[in-house]
Amino acid sequence: MPGDGYQGDSLPERGPAELQHPRFARAFAQAVEGIDRRGGAGHRRELLAGLHGSVVEIGAGEGSSFTYYPPSVTHVLALEPDDYLRSIAAAKAAAAPVPVTVVAAPGEHIPAADGSADAVVASLVLCSVGEQAPVLAEIRRVLRPGGILAFYEHVRSDNRLFAAVEDLLTPVWQRLAGGCHPNRDTVRAIEDAGFAPVKSRRFNFAVNALSPPAAHVLGTAVSPGPRKAG
Repeated sequence: MPGDGYQGDSLPERGPAELQHPRFARAFAQAVEGIDRRGGAGHRRELLAGLHGSVVEIGAGEGSSFTYYPPSVTHVLALEPDDYLRSIAAAKAAAAPVPVTVVAAPGEHIPAADGSADAVVASLVLCSVGEQAPVLAEIRRVLRPGGILAFYEHVRSDNRLFAAVEDLLTPVWQRLAGGCHPNRDTVRAIEDAGFAPVKSRRFNFAVNALSPPAAHVLGTAVSPGPRKAG
């Protein structure tokens, strides 16, 4: 059964057209197995270790994280707006070790009640949302005070030359890679959204043998609860 606060009745069966990236979705789904063999699986295990209770995963992709959820998690509400990736995720949810409900929704509009989640998981998704601030505000809305944002993201290089190249490539890369921004300072964005404390470790990781290592972060951030109006 879905976790408390799940508001799935009004969800569309198909994601919005502007959130569909068929070519990228298929390429990503094919690449995940190789990424996980190179170390991505270990990163996902580390990301999810210690989570408990009701969890929301935004941008769940093809469901590659589902198998790594610990038994302390009672339910996962997995959001994926892309129709192709969501269809694969739905099949993986049936075999997951914990209950998973897969729905068509973006991170900007999480179909869950205020303060209803013990944790929110963002795995390689905050790079591709239109703007990070609205998504992080929505994450704060659904997290209970003291709830955890667990994040695993590729981020802007701390090497000036590489960062300049990322800035140069971002407009084109966005169009080719489902809206991905390779030059975002995601940890700073999480801090600016009011999460505290924010703990992370930074490392370089090459997603395949032909790509250069890119900066990644794994970490957790604590939500003080939703921002109050005024």
